[in-house]
Amino acid sequence: MTQSQKMVTVEQTGSPIRRSDDQRATLIGLGLNKLHRRRTLADTPQVRGMIAKVAHLVRVVDEA
Repeated sequence: MTQSQKMVTVEQTGSPIRRSDDQRATLIGLGLNKLHRRRTLADTPQVRGMIAKVAHLVRVVDEA
């Protein structure tokens, strides 16, 4: 990653219990697996798509 690359921080706010397997896998792909965990990821269209897929389980904390 370069210094000029935009980053986004996401926090898991919902449980993957009783969710479909693809939503569970998306959370794991984002590096989240327990409540209130935060990850800072590169702000790419792929990551944004993953966030949109599980928008009801995560929140965007910071966009830098």
